[in-house]
Amino acid sequence: MQKVTPFLMFEGQAEEAMNFYTSLFDQSEILSIARYGPNEAGREGSVFQATFSLKGQQFMCIDSSVKHNFTFTPSISLFINCETEEEVDRLFKELSQGGAVLMPLEAYPFSPRFAWVADKFGVSWQLNLVS
Repeated sequence: MQKVTPFLMFEGQAEEAMNFYTSLFDQSEILSIARYGPNEAGREGSVFQATFSLKGQQFMCIDSSVKHNFTFTPSISLFINCETEEEVDRLFKELSQGGAVLMPLEAYPFSPRFAWVADKFGVSWQLNLVS
């Protein structure tokens, strides 16, 4: 096996999500975007398949051309170890804006500062301050 790559399925927001995520993390970039063309299954210009990286971790995403009866759930989340209080506070503020706070940003027995949020796209993030 080569490697495991998280794959995120959006419905028309893949490019907006990639731009948002890569703006939040240093050493992050959109690596490739293939778009639906005219007379193809998806809306012309939307993301057929794309690859981006956050701090060296690669992700793939698409804008699904099919409407599904499901979306993201908190049962799978992206876990981020933050090195400073400022970093965890900033990510909490940005990722929770327009989304939902699943666990408030505070101290827990397992972490000096932790939060669990779902962002405006529905993707769940756990933010942990490394002590």
